Amino acid sequence: MFEIIFLVALSLYFLQLVLFTIGAGKSFKQISIEELPRASVIVAARNEEDNILECMESLNKLIYPEGKLEIILVNDKSTDKTGEIIQNYIKDKPHFKIIEPSESIGSLKGKTNALANALKVASGEIIATTDADCIVRPEWIQTLASYYDKNVALVGGYTAQQSFSSFAGMQSIDFIYLLTVAAGAMNFNKPLSCIGNNMSYRKSVYDEVGGYENLEFSVTEDFNLLMAMHALKKYKIITPMDPGLLVVSKPCPDFKTLYWQKKRWGVGGMKSDVIGYSVMLWGFITHIAILLLPFMFSLTALYLTLFKIITDYFFLYPVFKKLNMKLHLSHFFTFQVYFIIYVIVLPFIVLPSQKVKWKGREF
Repeated sequence: MFEIIFLVALSLYFLQLVLFTIGAGKSFKQISIEELPRASVIVAARNEEDNILECMESLNKLIYPEGKLEIILVNDKSTDKTGEIIQNYIKDKPHFKIIEPSESIGSLKGKTNALANALKVASGEIIATTDADCIVRPEWIQTLASYYDKNVALVGGYTAQQSFSSFAGMQSIDFIYLLTVAAGAMNFNKPLSCIGNNMSYRKSVYDEVGGYENLEFSVTEDFNLLMAMHALKKYKIITPMDPGLLVVSKPCPDFKTLYWQKKRWGVGGMKSDVIGYSVMLWGFITHIAILLLPFMFSLTALYLTLFKIITDYFFLYPVFKKLNMKLHLSHFFTFQVYFIIYVIVLPFIVLPSQKVKWKGREF
């Protein structure tokens, strides 16, 4: 019975990855440079004195038609030198601006309120968001905006993480794995998730859903907005696998920070639909079976475990190649151990309590 359950779960897990691979590999029409609309890049920063300068330096190198780009930095009630560093850097750069929201819009809190304040003053037709601990490529915003063919409301991108150790590398692989699943589903018009540090959307569609203030509060504001736009049933929502869209962020420095990041994502993921829960279910059962292998050993179960690991590798390898990244085997095997553990443990962390701590705040 153990082997049969394992085989069924793994078969469905494998089928899902095949579908996600097909979806993630879809290509999309791009508009010309001459057609690119005005764009606004928004970065919400809270106590980011160690990261914000490097982020701004990468933003200052963005390539975009003259006079069509603004960069809005939100100093979200920082208690360190974040605001001072921003002010000093942008004083001779007119396409940069800083805002410091003093009041909440409606009942909004934290990062969502910071973004909503920036969106009130943003002049771009295309809004792109990234985080203060991220580095963007010079072609990032131009590539994002180029995918705004008619009826496209939201364009997502891939985010990797600096891979200077096995701990950092496993996080980067996890990001790429989850974002490829998200891209595969999204490109089949079944969005499951997105990532706010590499996300863009039409401001007119943001206004159409009523803005963040019209949405139920969520610790994953990016997912909330994605699903609100999808619910309109009027627009395309896509994630192209384009190396020009790749953003690199800093990994969580320790397990405690990683724990809260995963819990925050897990709490946000509780608003998924039946498709989202089915994806989680087959992964959960497959990983439970692998965890039970030492106690219910059989050659068949061992072969199925090896097949699952190989499947994950060949799911990830072409994505890394397309994004001009290297998939390190040592990081991949560390990721496999980490992946098995957190997929099994996460429901038991999220279900009893939805309390989340992030950036010095509790939600």
